[in-house]
Amino acid sequence: MNPHLSKLQPYPFEKLRQLFADIKPNPGLREIRLSIGEPQHATPAFIKDALSANLAGLASYPTTLGSAELRRSLAAWLGRRYGLDGLDPETQVMPVNGSREALFAFAQTVIDRTRGYPPLLVSPNPFYQIYEGAAYLAGAEPRFLNTLPDDDYAFDFASLSEAEWQRVQLFYVCSPGNPTGKVLSLDDWRQLFALADRYDFVIASDECYSEIYGDETQPPLGCLQAARLLGRGEQRLLMFSSLSKRSNVPGMRSGFVAGDPALLKSFLLYRTYHGSAMNPAVQAASIAAWNDEAHVIENRRQYREKFAAVTPRLAEVLDTALPDAGFYLWVRTPIDDSEFARGLLADYNVVLLPGSTLARNARGINPGAGFVRIALVAPLADCVEAAERIHSFVSKL
Repeated sequence: MNPHLSKLQPYPFEKLRQLFADIKPNPGLREIRLSIGEPQHATPAFIKDALSANLAGLASYPTTLGSAELRRSLAAWLGRRYGLDGLDPETQVMPVNGSREALFAFAQTVIDRTRGYPPLLVSPNPFYQIYEGAAYLAGAEPRFLNTLPDDDYAFDFASLSEAEWQRVQLFYVCSPGNPTGKVLSLDDWRQLFALADRYDFVIASDECYSEIYGDETQPPLGCLQAARLLGRGEQRLLMFSSLSKRSNVPGMRSGFVAGDPALLKSFLLYRTYHGSAMNPAVQAASIAAWNDEAHVIENRRQYREKFAAVTPRLAEVLDTALPDAGFYLWVRTPIDDSEFARGLLADYNVVLLPGSTLARNARGINPGAGFVRIALVAPLADCVEAAERIHSFVSKL
């Protein structure tokens, strides 16, 4: 077996199952689960209609590059959303089966173990666990940059030595961040681009939460948009996006990658052998989804409503505030985060994810410790009820 498999830690939700194994939730209260970032708003009917209307496509093998119509719709959306006019749909955009599989597979394409030293892959901390798994299976060593509230969740670039920067080959970014909701500013991108240019590493920007934000006039800045604004171009830079959160279709597994054509050419070669072509019916439904914004605006409205109802109530008893974007609250706990989650489940049957399961010990700390992640994905009434239960639980600590 691949020896790197032994380095993989259990996924956060397996850790959660083990953490709760001996807990008997309060039988007088129904379960409210706010631990998994799985969208629960209804899938728009027009997307389902497009999927079912194109089932004849199942009779044909799809190409890994996807249909020309899908790539054109993706390029057009990038133009509307980020002002990225001129992106070539033939060489700079490629559909993928959700951002998760693409983020993992991309590291297998990029990491070069022949340079004479063990390659490094940099990740934020806390982080999406796919980044760590991608590093290990590609034969790289992960390096975690702690993102802390006292620093407004900024990257501490100085925590890596010159010798470490020389070994970096891939840098994962998540903006808006999971779990913090932090959106990188133009100055943040300027610093990161300067490092990428100096040390010749690739940036993979995970932007799957980019369409969940509060202010309709202030959408989150994207990496390709930042590159254009800074006059840099797309070299050594790829953006990863998805319909899962934007359009409430996580089961459709539809996303895309866009940016540097040289990187995409190599990634396409890898994916051709990897067998990652998107289902033709899913391609048709994806075109319909990317071409429509009305359902996305309504999706944001529902999240705004939940944040407005839940955040002030929780802020009465917990250190929390609205995130820059995304659908998570990253909440500081008054006791150990794992014990907080266990007690809340036992007494009030609300499931949250302890922050320590989303991070690794780096430079002497686990930056997720002392936090819980609350995913406001359930219906409004459930989120409000959960907030009341959490309020009661904290008030009795």
